[in-house]
Amino acid sequence: MTAVENRPKSQQRAASRGRHPASRVKADGRGQRRFSGRRTPLFLILLVAVSSLVLLGVVMVLSASAVVSINNSSSAWSLFRRHLLSVGIGTVAMLIMMRVDYHRLRMFAAPVMIGASLGLVAVLIPGVGVSTNGATRWLDVGPLSVQPSEFMKLALVLFIADLLSRPSRPILATRITVRPVVVVTGLVVGLLVMQPHLGAILVIGLIAGTMMFLAGAPIRQLFGLGSIGAAVTSFMVLATPWRRARFLAFRDPWAEPVFGYQSLQSLHAITVGGISGVGLGGSRAKWGFLPYAHTDFIFAIIAEELGLLGAATVLLVFAVIGVAGMVTALRAPDRFGMLLALGITTMIVAQAVLNLGAVLSLLPVMGVTLPFLSFGGSSLVVSLTGVGVLLNVARQGR
Repeated sequence: MTAVENRPKSQQRAASRGRHPASRVKADGRGQRRFSGRRTPLFLILLVAVSSLVLLGVVMVLSASAVVSINNSSSAWSLFRRHLLSVGIGTVAMLIMMRVDYHRLRMFAAPVMIGASLGLVAVLIPGVGVSTNGATRWLDVGPLSVQPSEFMKLALVLFIADLLSRPSRPILATRITVRPVVVVTGLVVGLLVMQPHLGAILVIGLIAGTMMFLAGAPIRQLFGLGSIGAAVTSFMVLATPWRRARFLAFRDPWAEPVFGYQSLQSLHAITVGGISGVGLGGSRAKWGFLPYAHTDFIFAIIAEELGLLGAATVLLVFAVIGVAGMVTALRAPDRFGMLLALGITTMIVAQAVLNLGAVLSLLPVMGVTLPFLSFGGSSLVVSLTGVGVLLNVARQGR
């Protein structure tokens, strides 16, 4: 018997608990010998924070979507029932990802990326993609409407995490690390430009840039790539007069009452809410004054009905998710887990910042939903699936 086996069982268990999870990783960095299911403090913090936002989202979607549901289907429950279905699917996906060792996801990196890319291509096929308000971003799958760009965000996180964590691909060998990431991201952005979907382009760019930066890619190259991305974004905005006016309306919504209408109504709803709000269900903005109140502008309804206290709580919870996600990445047992946690946290936080900035008229309106709160099946399912992977990494961290 070894010296460890000669110890009392209580000491053996203590030694096992104190061992860093990275010590259970195979030498090739491609997986663990045994999945650890510890409920760490980070795991519990993330689970409680995300669950609270999802539950609040259920209540607020019911409140904000009732008027639109009545107008569209003569039932106040139609959109709410669809939202509940998305919550159910997303919760199941989160529980599965939470239980399956994240190292097994490596084998799905390429297939998932190819599938998401085919979805973006299918959207552009006449008669297949569904257009709304001048944008073609959706696919009808039976009674459901799917937005492939949402699934691409998580697919890109998995692809980059797998590529940049391979032992045979040191990050400073940019020809086999940074260059493939840039090429793939560029192709994805090209497909999104044709939809067009500026919000998704910004989130995709932030995901790729953040993951490469914290993976150790050369700063000079990242600065050059960022400049190219900024130039492409500027061209998209400035090339069309109406898009330029809509994009820049956030600077002074009162000077552009047509393109700044949503921002004006959003700010009015937030102002009416005051400190404590007008009460749950008492919003006036949702009665046709604020377009897309249950999707892109649900935070304005939260601020109106629950007041500054409710809105500040939502901001605090997102901050908690962001900090806990970053700490999870730092405490991940290996590089693959670190990059996965980093990419998923960036995806959630970047989307939240873009949405909240638009609602508060600090950023242009770009058609980005608020994670866990807005009505939008694809976004909710993808966000909860990503959280499941993040929780998985948190369970195996220090």
